[in-house]
Amino acid sequence: MKELICIVCPKGCRLRVDENDGYKVTGNTCPRGEEYGKMELTNPTRIITSTVAVRGAAHPRCPVKTTRPIPKGLIFEAMQTLDGLELTAPVALGQVAVANVCGTGADFVTTRALEAQGAAKEEMQ
Repeated sequence: MKELICIVCPKGCRLRVDENDGYKVTGNTCPRGEEYGKMELTNPTRIITSTVAVRGAAHPRCPVKTTRPIPKGLIFEAMQTLDGLELTAPVALGQVAVANVCGTGADFVTTRALEAQGAAKEEMQ
């Protein structure tokens, strides 16, 4: 029997997952907790958040995240796809920084728009 704390919602239910009984989950207060408990033991996944360098913007880095969870075992390999990556301003919100990360079908996308440095000053004039 494995014990987990569900991270699907803020309740943080204390789950118990019985691997010997078809991954039966108890302790959950909603169906999402049951699904999370089973997946966490059979195929754990995570959404990855990070930052990438940006050239020509007021901020030197832009936050990115995967568009969907990827297998936990691929996290380090996925992070390596961001090593040395540099975007050029302007950067749009939701812009794909890395497509099909590690063949998972998930993309790294930007979670902030960044204007080219000086663009805001030019608009004001």
